[in-house]
Amino acid sequence: MTPISKVFYASEPTLDLAEFRRVLVESGLGETRPVDDEARLKAMLGNANLVLTARLDVEGKPIVGVARGVTDFSWVCYISELTVSVSAQGLGIGKGLMDEARRQLGPSVGISLISVPDAVGFYERIGMKRMTDAFWFSRKR
Repeated sequence: MTPISKVFYASEPTLDLAEFRRVLVESGLGETRPVDDEARLKAMLGNANLVLTARLDVEGKPIVGVARGVTDFSWVCYISELTVSVSAQGLGIGKGLMDEARRQLGPSVGISLISVPDAVGFYERIGMKRMTDAFWFSRKR
C-alpha cells in the first residue's frame, strides 16, 4: 500500500449503508454480521448514536474504517463494531478510531465492547483492560 499522508476521522451519523456494508465485508467482519440483510444493517446504523469513520488522504474518499456504538454520552459507550478494511489494517486506523471515540465522548465516559477472538491482542495493545464478568444472551438469528 502507498504510504498515507493523512487519515481523516469524522462523525458520520448518516453513513451510507453501502459504504458500511463494504467495510464490514472488506474487514472480515462480514462473516459475523448480517451483511446480506439490508433492513437489519439499516437498523444497526440508524439506531447507533455514535458512528465514526476513517478515510485515507483526502476527505470524500471511500471509508476504510468504522466505529459504531451506542452511548448515553454520560456514563458508558458500547462499541458494536470497530472495523477496518484489510487493505488499511496495520496503519493505526483502529486505534485512531478508538482515540476519536474517546475524544468525542470525553474522559467521564467508559467504553466497552465484545471482541472477536482474533482481535483480542489488538485491544490489549491499545490499552483496553480485559473484563472477566461479562454476560450474554445469544440472539436467535
